[in-house]
Amino acid sequence: MTVPPSNKPKATLWDTVKAVGWSFFGVRKNSAYQEDLGKLNPLHIIAVAFAAVIVFVVGLVLLVRYVVATG
Repeated sequence: MTVPPSNKPKATLWDTVKAVGWSFFGVRKNSAYQEDLGKLNPLHIIAVAFAAVIVFVVGLVLLVRYVVATG
């Protein structure tokens, strides 16, 4: 049994990063959101969001350590 090829376009890594970035910022057009629903893979979104949270937290920790050390 073969699976027919999907006609929906695949999202690139950059598309996923942009969608997660806009979600972190909190601003997203409904039309862009609906478009992303059709082409983004939920597992990719979770992985990119997890990586973004880690980068954000590490950045905050480094910023606080820098400010405390210089103050």
